[in-house]
Amino acid sequence: MASLALMAVLVISCFQKNGTLRRGGSNESVSYNFDVRPILSDKCFACHGPDAKKREAGLRLDMAGSAYAKLKDGHGFAIIPGNPEASEVYKRITSVDPNYQMPTPESHLGLLTENEIGLLKKWIDQGAKYEQHWAFVAPLKSALPEVEDTSWPKNEIDYFTLSKMEENGLDPSAEASREQLIKRLSLDLTGLAPSLTLQQKIDKEGGEKSYEKIVDELIVQKSYGEKMALYWLDIGRFADSFGYQNDNARTQWPWRDWVINAFNRNMRYDQFITWQLAGDMLPNASKEQVLATAFLRNHKYNEEAGIIAEEYRIEYNLDKTKTFSSGLMGLTVECAQCHDHKYDPISQEDYYRLFAFFNNSKEAGQESLKGNGLATTPILDITNAEVKNILTFINSRDTSKISLSVMGENDTLRATHILDRGVYDAPGKVVTASGLQAVMKYDTTKYPRNRLGLAKWTLSKENPLAARVFVNQIWQEFFGRGIVKSTGDFGMQGELPTHPALLDWLAVDFMEHGWDIKRLVKQIVTSATYRQSSKLTKEKKEKDPENIYLSRGARYRVPAEMIRDIVLSSSGLLNPEIGGASVKPYQPKGIWEATTANRGSLRTYVQDTGGQLYRRGMYTFIKLTLPPPAMIVFDASSRDHCEVKRQKTNTPLQALIMLNDPAVLEASRVLAERMVGRKLSTEDKIKELFQRIVCRAPTEKEVGLLREYYNNEFGKFSKDKRKAERVLNVGEYKHEKVADIGQAAALMRMISTIYNMEETITKS
Repeated sequence: MASLALMAVLVISCFQKNGTLRRGGSNESVSYNFDVRPILSDKCFACHGPDAKKREAGLRLDMAGSAYAKLKDGHGFAIIPGNPEASEVYKRITSVDPNYQMPTPESHLGLLTENEIGLLKKWIDQGAKYEQHWAFVAPLKSALPEVEDTSWPKNEIDYFTLSKMEENGLDPSAEASREQLIKRLSLDLTGLAPSLTLQQKIDKEGGEKSYEKIVDELIVQKSYGEKMALYWLDIGRFADSFGYQNDNARTQWPWRDWVINAFNRNMRYDQFITWQLAGDMLPNASKEQVLATAFLRNHKYNEEAGIIAEEYRIEYNLDKTKTFSSGLMGLTVECAQCHDHKYDPISQEDYYRLFAFFNNSKEAGQESLKGNGLATTPILDITNAEVKNILTFINSRDTSKISLSVMGENDTLRATHILDRGVYDAPGKVVTASGLQAVMKYDTTKYPRNRLGLAKWTLSKENPLAARVFVNQIWQEFFGRGIVKSTGDFGMQGELPTHPALLDWLAVDFMEHGWDIKRLVKQIVTSATYRQSSKLTKEKKEKDPENIYLSRGARYRVPAEMIRDIVLSSSGLLNPEIGGASVKPYQPKGIWEATTANRGSLRTYVQDTGGQLYRRGMYTFIKLTLPPPAMIVFDASSRDHCEVKRQKTNTPLQALIMLNDPAVLEASRVLAERMVGRKLSTEDKIKELFQRIVCRAPTEKEVGLLREYYNNEFGKFSKDKRKAERVLNVGEYKHEKVADIGQAAALMRMISTIYNMEETITKS
């Protein structure tokens, strides 16, 4: 019975870290990359992996040569291919003796499960074949998988997703309704709620051509660049202050304008990255190319007196290294700052070779900011004339000179040392700049040892990571999770891709078509996979609770900034101005001042007025020591480091903000006052408001509930005009003259209720 049970376990195998149902049938081979490495990485590599300082018994289980070699104590071999019973690894993971078993009890790594033991035994029995880590192998564009339902796919993406569904006994969901699709498209491509005009247009026009026409119309809007730029601001850790205690204001916002413009004009991704890494090093570099390098200077900067300048100069370059490795390469390279990486083949020397690319900057660890107060050396000065004639994408509201921090190289090469334990004042061996050899050889005949060489190495079509990482980030923007769930970690501790062939196909296709971002975006949103209904059935919940097989549409709350954008755009309050300096909208009184050192330009919060109060969420001023409270509650990035994936939480504070935020209440009031004068029945007003905000027609039950609520509120306000006045007294936007303030107040309450529906701020 025991052997039959084990065979059954092996046939169905188990869910690995990536959530993919693994093979395990008696005639199928076990994959090192997808079956075995995740187990070894979790349970073994901490003591028997790449980190020499933590390695026990001189044994490395991440390399075949070491794993097959005779153990140093002379007692057998860790792995004998074809003979698990004679392999020390198998004997120890199955042992119940705490003095012999592995992992050891004191390691707190936990024992292997029966499934894991079964997979390791079978792998050894089949020859214990090692494979290079999947992410370090150049992607290949495989043929499209064969599928049973050939009528479902709309483009190549769908063949890969449908094949995985069919493999796991799932059927794709029906296409979402036209109302759902237009909301989904508008949120994904512009970050705004679709206008009533657009909603009505897609209802009138049906068919495939109509859908693609809507996609084309949305993707050329200026708001597309704003939406796409939002996630890149997280990667580029864009903020409006220096951070640390003094935390004065800084002027990096022209870089944000550049990013928006780059997405809108569909700049090739390889150029987009090259300019940001090394625009200042290009031949006859233009001011725009130099401006792009502000990407590397967006980190925090310490202005305090008495600091050790070299300590912070090193700190800034550590930040640049992490931003490059996590944001562009999808690796946790920073783990090797103090010691060899425990899991990935990245030594401490490898880390400082990468660090060396950024170590030759003219940037200082500290400088006096009295002269400029808004930027630190190296500085790019932009005149008003240049804004008008050359850098026309910059939205400057005054005529003064703009200065921002950018990159610039020293004439003499600064020596880079391996830092003992990562400490700035413990220099060791001198190293020269080089890319990560585990990823791809850094050929100095092709790539000079500077940031421009690093950019060329990164964007080489032979580099196995750059295209994969970016495609995965974009996929995450549209589906809520990447094909590789651990967006910033493609290493051995990261999640395995749920659809590896699709990821590789997209990466190669992206490079083959000139790194064209808009083309990639259109591929995704025109796929049948993207257009599915998000309805969750009992069967799909049981078989695929996380929707890793993509047999239904994505459903999740929109990012924090977009919640504000939905409220402003649906109410008609949105100021559509593109770019420019950040703004200070409504914020709780006193909270800002409580976090300041009572000095500097940001010691008090000076709220903006007029149209600046109604800018998109991405333009809200971000003070690093106190990011916008409402947006932080909705999981916005704090922007104090590179962030490739935001967390998603659900807390009571979020409901309190939607109920009490002045921006939501003001939008409700303005919309109510505009609707009072409309010659429509109460029911028709409810239907139009619901359509405008939720972006679908309400059901009869919903109309009935809202009408009842409105009538109750109207009854109260009709009897107490002063209470109605107090309710309507919110926000700075001018009031409409209304014949009946009781009606306006009741409508405002009803509209606020619609804004507080979960569906309003959910993409489904």
